[in-house]
Amino acid sequence: MNSTKLQKPYTLTEDQIDFYEKNKFIKLKQVLDGETIAHFNQLISEKVEELNKESVPLHERDTYGKAFVQLGNLWQEDEGIKELVFHERLAKIAADLMQVDGVRLYHDQALFKEAGGGITPWHADQYYWPLGNDNTITAWIPLQATPLEMGPLEFSAGSHRITEGRDLSIGDESETVLGKKLRVSDFPHIIAPFDLGEVSFHSGWIFHRAGANSTNETRKVMTIIYMDKEMVLQKPLNENQQMDWEKWCTGATVGEVIDTPLNPVLYPQS
Repeated sequence: MNSTKLQKPYTLTEDQIDFYEKNKFIKLKQVLDGETIAHFNQLISEKVEELNKESVPLHERDTYGKAFVQLGNLWQEDEGIKELVFHERLAKIAADLMQVDGVRLYHDQALFKEAGGGITPWHADQYYWPLGNDNTITAWIPLQATPLEMGPLEFSAGSHRITEGRDLSIGDESETVLGKKLRVSDFPHIIAPFDLGEVSFHSGWIFHRAGANSTNETRKVMTIIYMDKEMVLQKPLNENQQMDWEKWCTGATVGEVIDTPLNPVLYPQS
């Protein structure tokens, strides 16, 4: 894929970096062009269809199961998808927003919210991650324009300051408890569609959710999770972190930098 847009660096302004530092999320327009999105939409959609083993009808699943079809580390399954996950343009944005010298890959995930799919409950990603600090950031890359009816990502701006609810896994309880907590806080609830080519970046402790997909089309999203290239593995604090260590950081040692074949440095590239 030789898209001109993908090859050029994306230069952030000081205002954008300051916005991210304050709110721990940002939406950036024209990160990718239509040709690039169409290319990776096809590759990722084909791979998701091939690998998806979900056989339970949508109406019979629990809240989490209705939220999306979820498949990770697709970069290992397809060289074309690897080009997107490893691309320096996106990794540099991640490093610049976190104001770190470089980033390595934690893992990628395709999140496909089927037609008629339910909400993605309020949650913070870092609950699941056995990572030593919060220098983490997720690129949320819609593979189509995403109107409100499709369930775009929503943010509680600045809610990384809240510690209550960090021990909740994603589900009905997190939606209820966090929904009440965030409604009485002073943190703005940001709900807006995503234009074609618009990408959001959010930190591990920012609370976020997504609405249901009331359209007849699948809401297709690719995510790439980055961490500071000096990130250290911490002793898991719950079963989910233990599973993440075994799945996404295989071979890493507690107390040491997560330098494994699954977690290469993506920026700066050698």
